[in-house]
Amino acid sequence: MEELLVAIAQGLVDDPSAVNVTVDPVNDEGIVVYHLHVAADDMGRVIGKQGKIAKAIRAIMRATANRKEMKIQVEID
Repeated sequence: MEELLVAIAQGLVDDPSAVNVTVDPVNDEGIVVYHLHVAADDMGRVIGKQGKIAKAIRAIMRATANRKEMKIQVEID
């Protein structure tokens, strides 16, 4: 899951080496939170106009998690 998020983000940004993902352990509700960190200059590319790219990233990650019977949340920091 982490590798998928990194691959998606690296394809969108100008500085792929600045892409970093941290994963929180499963919380009380059974949700794993993924924190995506990118360079400040690339935040707009990851979020997109009106958040459309961010929503698409979250949808892809949720769909993948559903196939593995997991609950996840993606935070863009």
